[in-house]
Amino acid sequence: MAAPGWLTPRRRSTTARSVLAGEASAEAARKTALAAPADAAPGGTAQTPAPAPAPAAAPAPAPPPEFPVAGDDLAAAFFDLDNTVMQGAAIFHFGRGLYKREFFRRRELARFAWQQAWFRLAGVEDPEHMQDARDSALSIVKGHKVSELMAIGEEIYDEYMAERIWPGTRALAQAHLDAGQKVWLVTAAPVETATIIARRLGLTGALGTVAESVDGVYTGRLVGEPLHGPAKAEAVRALAAAEGLDLARCAAYSDSHNDIPMLSLVGHPYAINPDTKLRKHARAHDWRLRDYRTGRKAVKVGVPAAAGVGALAGGAAAAIALHRRRR
Repeated sequence: MAAPGWLTPRRRSTTARSVLAGEASAEAARKTALAAPADAAPGGTAQTPAPAPAPAAAPAPAPPPEFPVAGDDLAAAFFDLDNTVMQGAAIFHFGRGLYKREFFRRRELARFAWQQAWFRLAGVEDPEHMQDARDSALSIVKGHKVSELMAIGEEIYDEYMAERIWPGTRALAQAHLDAGQKVWLVTAAPVETATIIARRLGLTGALGTVAESVDGVYTGRLVGEPLHGPAKAEAVRALAAAEGLDLARCAAYSDSHNDIPMLSLVGHPYAINPDTKLRKHARAHDWRLRDYRTGRKAVKVGVPAAAGVGALAGGAAAAIALHRRRR
Protein backbone atom coordinates (compact mmCIF):
# COMPACT_ATOMS: atom_id res chain seq x y z
CA MET A 1 0.00 0.00 0.00
CA ALA A 2 1.18 3.55 -0.58
CA ALA A 3 0.65 7.19 0.20
CA PRO A 4 0.14 9.89 -2.46
CA GLY A 5 3.27 11.40 -3.92
CA TRP A 6 5.78 9.11 -2.21
CA LEU A 7 6.26 6.72 -5.11
CA THR A 8 7.16 8.24 -8.48
CA PRO A 9 8.76 6.95 -11.68
CA ARG A 10 11.98 8.89 -11.01
CA ARG A 11 14.89 7.36 -9.10
CA ARG A 12 14.48 7.75 -5.36
CA SER A 13 17.33 8.06 -2.89
CA THR A 14 17.27 6.73 0.65
CA THR A 15 15.30 9.17 2.79
CA ALA A 16 14.18 9.41 6.37
CA ARG A 17 10.87 7.86 5.29
CA SER A 18 12.72 4.94 3.68
CA VAL A 19 14.62 4.32 6.91
CA LEU A 20 11.43 4.59 8.97
CA ALA A 21 9.60 2.20 6.65
CA GLY A 22 12.49 -0.26 6.74
CA GLU A 23 12.84 -0.23 10.51
CA ALA A 24 9.08 -0.55 11.02
CA SER A 25 8.98 -3.48 8.62
CA ALA A 26 11.90 -5.22 10.33
CA GLU A 27 10.23 -4.80 13.72
CA ALA A 28 6.94 -6.18 12.42
CA ALA A 29 8.71 -9.09 10.71
CA ARG A 30 10.51 -10.15 13.88
CA LYS A 31 7.27 -10.02 15.87
CA THR A 32 5.40 -12.24 13.42
CA ALA A 33 8.20 -14.58 12.35
CA LEU A 34 7.45 -18.27 12.53
CA ALA A 35 8.92 -19.87 15.63
CA ALA A 36 11.27 -22.71 14.72
CA PRO A 37 11.19 -25.83 16.95
CA ALA A 38 13.72 -25.59 19.77
CA ASP A 39 15.40 -28.85 18.79
CA ALA A 40 15.71 -28.12 15.08
CA ALA A 41 17.38 -25.56 12.88
CA PRO A 42 15.24 -23.41 10.54
CA GLY A 43 14.03 -25.65 7.77
CA GLY A 44 14.26 -28.74 9.96
CA THR A 45 17.23 -30.31 8.19
CA ALA A 46 20.45 -31.39 9.87
CA GLN A 47 23.84 -30.25 8.65
CA THR A 48 25.11 -32.18 5.62
CA PRO A 49 27.86 -34.66 6.61
CA ALA A 50 31.29 -34.19 5.13
CA PRO A 51 31.93 -36.26 1.96
CA ALA A 52 34.31 -39.19 2.04
CA PRO A 53 37.92 -38.33 1.04
CA ALA A 54 38.95 -38.92 -2.57
CA PRO A 55 41.30 -41.83 -3.38
CA ALA A 56 44.90 -40.90 -2.63
CA ALA A 57 46.18 -42.28 -5.95
CA ALA A 58 44.57 -39.61 -8.14
CA PRO A 59 43.42 -36.60 -6.13
CA ALA A 60 40.65 -34.73 -7.93
CA PRO A 61 40.43 -30.95 -7.93
CA ALA A 62 38.42 -29.61 -5.01
CA PRO A 63 34.72 -29.19 -5.92
CA PRO A 64 33.23 -25.72 -5.64
CA PRO A 65 31.71 -25.04 -2.22
CA GLU A 66 28.03 -25.84 -1.94
CA PHE A 67 25.60 -22.94 -1.79
CA PRO A 68 23.76 -22.28 0.38
CA VAL A 69 26.26 -23.35 3.02
CA ALA A 70 24.67 -25.81 5.44
CA GLY A 71 24.75 -24.75 9.07
CA ASP A 72 25.79 -21.14 8.41
CA ASP A 73 23.64 -19.33 10.97
CA LEU A 74 25.09 -15.95 9.99
CA ALA A 75 23.48 -16.24 6.56
CA ALA A 76 19.87 -15.80 5.46
CA ALA A 77 17.97 -15.36 2.20
CA PHE A 78 15.73 -12.47 1.16
CA PHE A 79 13.16 -12.98 -1.61
CA ASP A 80 11.18 -10.30 -3.41
CA LEU A 81 7.57 -11.44 -3.83
CA ASP A 82 5.89 -10.01 -6.95
CA ASN A 83 7.01 -11.80 -10.12
CA THR A 84 9.89 -13.42 -8.20
CA VAL A 85 8.12 -15.85 -5.88
CA MET A 86 4.63 -15.33 -7.28
CA GLN A 87 3.28 -14.53 -10.73
CA GLY A 88 1.78 -11.05 -10.73
CA ALA A 89 1.41 -8.63 -7.83
CA ALA A 90 0.03 -9.63 -4.43
CA ILE A 91 -1.81 -6.34 -3.95
CA PHE A 92 -3.83 -6.91 -7.13
CA HIS A 93 -4.83 -10.43 -6.07
CA PHE A 94 -5.75 -9.04 -2.66
CA GLY A 95 -7.90 -6.35 -4.29
CA ARG A 96 -9.79 -8.93 -6.31
CA GLY A 97 -10.53 -10.88 -3.15
CA LEU A 98 -11.79 -7.77 -1.36
CA TYR A 99 -14.09 -7.01 -4.29
CA LYS A 100 -15.58 -10.47 -4.02
CA ARG A 101 -16.39 -9.60 -0.41
CA GLU A 102 -17.99 -6.29 -1.47
CA PHE A 103 -15.33 -4.02 0.01
CA PHE A 104 -15.58 -1.79 -3.07
CA ARG A 105 -17.43 -1.38 -6.37
CA ARG A 106 -17.03 -2.74 -9.89
CA ARG A 107 -15.12 0.23 -11.30
CA GLU A 108 -12.37 -0.24 -8.71
CA LEU A 109 -12.18 -3.90 -9.72
CA ALA A 110 -11.80 -2.89 -13.36
CA ARG A 111 -8.83 -0.74 -12.40
CA PHE A 112 -7.26 -3.56 -10.39
CA ALA A 113 -7.82 -5.96 -13.30
CA TRP A 114 -6.22 -3.59 -15.82
CA GLN A 115 -3.19 -2.98 -13.59
CA GLN A 116 -2.71 -6.69 -13.04
CA ALA A 117 -3.06 -7.46 -16.76
CA TRP A 118 -0.43 -4.83 -17.56
CA PHE A 119 1.88 -6.20 -14.90
CA ARG A 120 1.53 -9.76 -16.16
CA LEU A 121 2.16 -8.77 -19.80
CA ALA A 122 4.98 -6.32 -19.21
CA GLY A 123 6.62 -8.32 -16.42
CA VAL A 124 7.90 -5.16 -14.71
CA GLU A 125 6.70 -2.86 -11.96
CA ASP A 126 5.15 0.44 -13.01
CA PRO A 127 5.42 2.85 -10.06
CA GLU A 128 2.29 4.76 -11.05
CA HIS A 129 0.21 1.58 -11.23
CA MET A 130 1.62 0.30 -7.95
CA GLN A 131 0.98 3.64 -6.25
CA ASP A 132 -2.60 3.77 -7.51
CA ALA A 133 -3.28 0.24 -6.30
CA ARG A 134 -1.86 0.91 -2.85
CA ASP A 135 -3.65 4.23 -2.48
CA SER A 136 -6.90 2.45 -3.33
CA ALA A 137 -6.17 -0.32 -0.86
CA LEU A 138 -5.45 2.17 1.93
CA SER A 139 -8.80 3.86 1.45
CA ILE A 140 -10.56 0.50 1.29
CA VAL A 141 -9.14 -0.91 4.54
CA LYS A 142 -9.44 2.30 6.59
CA GLY A 143 -11.63 1.63 9.62
CA HIS A 144 -11.40 -2.16 9.33
CA LYS A 145 -9.82 -4.35 12.00
CA VAL A 146 -6.40 -5.85 11.37
CA SER A 147 -7.71 -9.23 12.54
CA GLU A 148 -10.54 -9.06 9.99
CA LEU A 149 -8.17 -8.39 7.09
CA MET A 150 -5.81 -11.15 8.25
CA ALA A 151 -8.65 -13.69 8.23
CA ILE A 152 -9.76 -12.55 4.79
CA GLY A 153 -6.15 -12.65 3.57
CA GLU A 154 -5.97 -16.36 4.41
CA GLU A 155 -8.98 -17.00 2.19
CA ILE A 156 -7.63 -14.83 -0.63
CA TYR A 157 -4.34 -16.72 -0.62
CA ASP A 158 -6.19 -19.98 -1.24
CA GLU A 159 -8.43 -18.43 -3.91
CA TYR A 160 -5.95 -16.44 -6.00
CA MET A 161 -2.33 -16.81 -4.89
CA ALA A 162 -1.50 -20.42 -4.05
CA GLU A 163 -1.52 -21.60 -7.67
CA ARG A 164 0.64 -18.67 -8.80
CA ILE A 165 3.77 -19.52 -6.81
CA TRP A 166 6.79 -20.13 -9.08
CA PRO A 167 7.93 -23.69 -8.26
CA GLY A 168 11.51 -22.87 -9.25
CA THR A 169 11.83 -19.95 -6.86
CA ARG A 170 10.10 -21.96 -4.15
CA ALA A 171 12.78 -24.62 -4.60
CA LEU A 172 15.49 -22.00 -4.14
CA ALA A 173 13.91 -20.88 -0.89
CA GLN A 174 13.63 -24.49 0.28
CA ALA A 175 17.34 -25.01 -0.41
CA HIS A 176 18.11 -22.24 2.09
CA LEU A 177 15.70 -23.70 4.63
CA ASP A 178 17.24 -27.15 4.20
CA ALA A 179 20.64 -25.60 4.86
CA GLY A 180 19.34 -24.35 8.21
CA GLN A 181 18.97 -20.71 7.18
CA LYS A 182 16.13 -18.27 7.69
CA VAL A 183 14.22 -17.13 4.62
CA TRP A 184 12.32 -13.84 4.46
CA LEU A 185 9.97 -12.34 1.88
CA VAL A 186 10.67 -8.65 1.16
CA THR A 187 7.82 -6.87 -0.59
CA ALA A 188 5.91 -3.63 -1.00
CA ALA A 189 2.72 -5.60 -0.33
CA PRO A 190 1.11 -5.11 3.11
CA VAL A 191 3.12 -6.87 5.79
CA GLU A 192 0.02 -8.79 6.88
CA THR A 193 -0.48 -10.22 3.38
CA ALA A 194 3.22 -10.99 3.05
CA THR A 195 3.26 -12.74 6.42
CA ILE A 196 0.38 -15.00 5.37
CA ILE A 197 2.20 -15.97 2.16
CA ALA A 198 5.46 -16.60 4.03
CA ARG A 199 3.72 -18.82 6.56
CA ARG A 200 1.88 -20.78 3.87
CA LEU A 201 5.19 -21.42 2.08
CA GLY A 202 6.92 -22.47 5.29
CA LEU A 203 9.28 -19.48 5.28
CA THR A 204 10.56 -17.66 8.33
CA GLY A 205 8.62 -14.44 7.94
CA ALA A 206 8.14 -11.33 5.83
CA LEU A 207 9.18 -7.72 5.49
CA GLY A 208 6.37 -5.63 3.99
CA THR A 209 4.71 -2.23 3.95
CA VAL A 210 3.40 -1.34 7.40
CA ALA A 211 0.00 0.34 7.53
CA GLU A 212 -0.71 2.29 10.69
CA SER A 213 -3.29 0.87 13.08
CA VAL A 214 -4.63 2.15 16.39
CA ASP A 215 -6.20 -0.33 18.80
CA GLY A 216 -6.17 -2.93 16.03
CA VAL A 217 -7.98 -0.72 13.48
CA TYR A 218 -6.40 0.66 10.29
CA THR A 219 -6.14 4.47 10.13
CA GLY A 220 -5.60 4.70 6.36
CA ARG A 221 -2.02 5.93 6.78
CA LEU A 222 1.38 4.30 6.40
CA VAL A 223 4.34 4.07 8.74
CA GLY A 224 7.01 5.80 6.67
CA GLU A 225 6.51 4.91 3.01
CA PRO A 226 5.88 1.79 0.89
CA LEU A 227 8.58 -0.84 1.21
CA HIS A 228 9.89 -0.24 -2.29
CA GLY A 229 13.35 0.39 -3.74
CA PRO A 230 15.65 1.94 -1.12
CA ALA A 231 13.16 1.18 1.67
CA LYS A 232 13.57 -2.56 0.99
CA ALA A 233 17.32 -2.23 1.42
CA GLU A 234 16.79 -0.39 4.69
CA ALA A 235 14.46 -3.13 5.94
CA VAL A 236 16.98 -5.87 5.10
CA ARG A 237 19.76 -3.87 6.73
CA ALA A 238 17.70 -3.34 9.90
CA LEU A 239 16.63 -6.98 10.11
CA ALA A 240 20.18 -8.22 9.54
CA ALA A 241 21.43 -6.02 12.37
CA ALA A 242 18.69 -7.23 14.71
CA GLU A 243 19.28 -10.89 13.80
CA GLY A 244 23.10 -10.70 13.89
CA LEU A 245 23.46 -11.67 10.22
CA ASP A 246 26.51 -11.15 8.02
CA LEU A 247 25.12 -9.61 4.83
CA ALA A 248 28.21 -10.69 2.89
CA ARG A 249 27.11 -14.30 3.51
CA CYS A 250 23.42 -13.68 2.73
CA ALA A 251 21.53 -14.05 -0.56
CA ALA A 252 18.82 -11.93 -2.15
CA TYR A 253 16.52 -12.68 -5.08
CA SER A 254 14.45 -10.29 -7.21
CA ASP A 255 13.04 -9.70 -10.69
CA SER A 256 13.13 -5.89 -10.67
CA HIS A 257 15.80 -3.24 -11.17
CA ASN A 258 14.00 -1.34 -8.41
CA ASP A 259 15.53 -3.89 -6.01
CA ILE A 260 19.14 -3.28 -7.03
CA PRO A 261 19.72 -1.48 -3.68
CA MET A 262 18.64 -4.63 -1.82
CA LEU A 263 20.52 -7.00 -4.11
CA SER A 264 23.67 -4.91 -3.77
CA LEU A 265 23.64 -5.32 0.02
CA VAL A 266 24.32 -9.06 0.01
CA GLY A 267 27.21 -11.23 -1.04
CA HIS A 268 25.02 -13.51 -3.18
CA PRO A 269 22.59 -11.53 -5.38
CA TYR A 270 20.34 -13.37 -7.83
CA ALA A 271 18.25 -11.96 -10.68
CA ILE A 272 15.07 -14.07 -10.98
CA ASN A 273 12.76 -13.53 -13.99
CA PRO A 274 14.64 -10.24 -14.45
CA ASP A 275 13.35 -7.17 -16.22
CA THR A 276 15.59 -5.71 -18.94
CA LYS A 277 17.39 -3.24 -16.69
CA LEU A 278 18.09 -5.81 -13.99
CA ARG A 279 19.30 -8.39 -16.52
CA LYS A 280 21.75 -5.85 -17.94
CA HIS A 281 22.95 -4.84 -14.47
CA ALA A 282 23.28 -8.45 -13.35
CA ARG A 283 25.41 -9.36 -16.34
CA ALA A 284 27.61 -6.32 -15.88
CA HIS A 285 28.20 -7.23 -12.22
CA ASP A 286 28.50 -10.98 -12.71
CA TRP A 287 25.37 -11.78 -10.72
CA ARG A 288 23.62 -15.12 -11.11
CA LEU A 289 20.46 -15.21 -13.22
CA ARG A 290 17.52 -17.60 -13.44
CA ASP A 291 14.40 -17.20 -15.57
CA TYR A 292 11.44 -19.44 -14.74
CA ARG A 293 9.16 -17.81 -17.29
CA THR A 294 10.82 -19.76 -20.12
CA GLY A 295 12.58 -22.60 -18.31
CA ARG A 296 15.95 -21.27 -19.46
CA LYS A 297 18.95 -22.53 -17.53
CA ALA A 298 20.90 -20.18 -15.30
CA VAL A 299 23.77 -18.50 -17.09
CA LYS A 300 25.89 -18.59 -13.95
CA VAL A 301 26.95 -21.52 -11.81
CA GLY A 302 25.98 -21.92 -8.21
CA VAL A 303 22.19 -22.09 -8.34
CA PRO A 304 21.04 -24.98 -6.11
CA ALA A 305 20.31 -28.12 -8.08
CA ALA A 306 16.99 -28.46 -6.27
CA ALA A 307 15.62 -25.69 -8.49
CA GLY A 308 16.03 -27.71 -11.70
CA VAL A 309 12.68 -29.48 -11.69
CA GLY A 310 10.97 -26.35 -10.42
CA ALA A 311 12.29 -24.35 -13.36
CA LEU A 312 10.42 -26.54 -15.82
CA ALA A 313 7.22 -26.32 -13.82
CA GLY A 314 7.67 -22.58 -13.44
CA GLY A 315 8.01 -22.16 -17.18
CA ALA A 316 4.80 -24.07 -17.80
CA ALA A 317 2.99 -22.07 -15.14
CA ALA A 318 3.78 -18.86 -17.01
CA ALA A 319 1.14 -19.82 -19.58
CA ILE A 320 -1.70 -19.30 -17.10
CA ALA A 321 -4.30 -16.95 -18.59
CA LEU A 322 -4.88 -13.40 -17.32
CA HIS A 323 -7.49 -12.86 -14.66
CA ARG A 324 -11.08 -12.66 -15.83
CA ARG A 325 -13.08 -9.81 -14.42
CA ARG A 326 -15.80 -11.00 -12.07
CA ARG A 327 -19.27 -10.78 -13.53
